Amino acid sequence: MNLILMGLPGAGKGTQAERIRDAYRIPHISTGDMFRAAVAKGTPLGLEAKRYMDAGALVPDEVTIGIVRERLSEPDAAKGFLLDGFPRTIPQAEALERLLADAGRAIDRVLYLAVPEDVLIRRLAGRRICRRCGATYHLEFNPPKVPDVCDRCGGELYQRDDDRPETVAERLRVNAAAMAPLIDFYRARGVLAEIDGLGAIDDVFRRILAALEGSPT
Repeated sequence: MNLILMGLPGAGKGTQAERIRDAYRIPHISTGDMFRAAVAKGTPLGLEAKRYMDAGALVPDEVTIGIVRERLSEPDAAKGFLLDGFPRTIPQAEALERLLADAGRAIDRVLYLAVPEDVLIRRLAGRRICRRCGATYHLEFNPPKVPDVCDRCGGELYQRDDDRPETVAERLRVNAAAMAPLIDFYRARGVLAEIDGLGAIDDVFRRILAALEGSPT
């Protein structure tokens, strides 16, 4: 099964990606992992991507698409894959469509984890980090035993600037604006499944399985 997983930061993509990977025995392929693997292998495209990354520049689409093509041609992706973080734009989505068509393949389903903005802000803004050892907590989902004190080392817990509610809200706005055209693109192709991302992890995963098996969500 050839899948794409989409969702805003805090929607729970990482957790659900692991479950999809294990259930369908397909590789979970993130953009970052692809780039790192290509660089580590020293492939021509990997070295070219590294040149842009080292300069702090965006990797051009033609290089990214080439790396995607190489990754999807590897043996572990022969029976399917779960793409996470790619495509990010309509040109990338169209290029992915073409490269899959050249291989006689197509995207079977695009899973979009939908979670209300206020919930995402609460999830993301609740994170606290220990200044001393770097341990991570969440005020609601994984609170320390003593407020503002690390369970592990007794260090002070703090909130990163990019975890502050106003910063999180702006990041979500930017991401949502970028994602909207892709959602419309895949909805028009009849492969988009919008999954309610609220509730327990097991409940969300059951909705994903229902969408993948074609039964009502």
